[in-house]
Amino acid sequence: MFKRNWKRLGLIAGLSLSLFAAGCSSDNDSSSDEGSSEAGKEINLAYVTWDTEIASTNVVGKVLEDLGYDVKLTALDNSIMWEAVANGEADAMVAAWLPATHGSQFEQYGDQMEQLGPNLEGAKIGLVVPSYMDVDSIEDLSDEAGKKITGIEPGAGVVATSEQALEDYENLEDWEVVTSSSGAMATALGEAYENEEEIIVTGWSPHWKFAKYDLKYLEDPKGTFGGAETIETMVRKGLKDDLPEAYQVLDNFFWTPEDLESVMLDISEGMNEEEAAAKWVEENPDKVAEWTKGIE
Repeated sequence: MFKRNWKRLGLIAGLSLSLFAAGCSSDNDSSSDEGSSEAGKEINLAYVTWDTEIASTNVVGKVLEDLGYDVKLTALDNSIMWEAVANGEADAMVAAWLPATHGSQFEQYGDQMEQLGPNLEGAKIGLVVPSYMDVDSIEDLSDEAGKKITGIEPGAGVVATSEQALEDYENLEDWEVVTSSSGAMATALGEAYENEEEIIVTGWSPHWKFAKYDLKYLEDPKGTFGGAETIETMVRKGLKDDLPEAYQVLDNFFWTPEDLESVMLDISEGMNEEEAAAKWVEENPDKVAEWTKGIE
């Protein structure tokens, strides 16, 4: 199975990436050396630990693994993910939310890597509340949820945009965005929803929470959160020459929000993320064939 690296930023003598933890291949590794002339070669996929990116990166990793690659999945903080691909520490990511969510990272690092285009269209970010709450617009917020927005990791694009909303909307002047993690946000949302309590979270879609709960985005009349976004694939410069077949898979990778949400929902309901990815790959051979067309 996949080898996992966990890296963080070390603030010693400038920016550097250091190994946080590593996993080992399982004894029942199902990858083979057949199906690709590049079998056995290592490829490192970076991702941020959002539910969307956990699902998509594991699916792409599974496809590459089945072609015989030694796949490493490296979880990073958002900005470090971009830096890792830019400087070649990682080979690729399928986790770039553009144009708004990762706009600042794209501006800083985009010209240092290759942009392969969208792998999913129709993504969105914003403030999300349970449908039972009697508020429909950010402008209508007054003192709901203790004037707190439950966020995810500091540095995430949706968190930065939510903090900008506090400045853009006069009625949010004395509100705060409370950062935590994607998992903690989802847990808080679930607990509040079960008790029909007020809660406002930093939200994005696709996400399994929309399949599990009756939720709604708050209208954003000032346009702080932007419109529809795409999730794009970015690779390090030189990957096409070094691993042309892997490059082809990454370039061809494209699926729907429904595809992504099905994997996320399986994971949220307790399935191991690698198992959920393998299940989707097994159940969608036609789409996988489109990504791997011509690779023998």
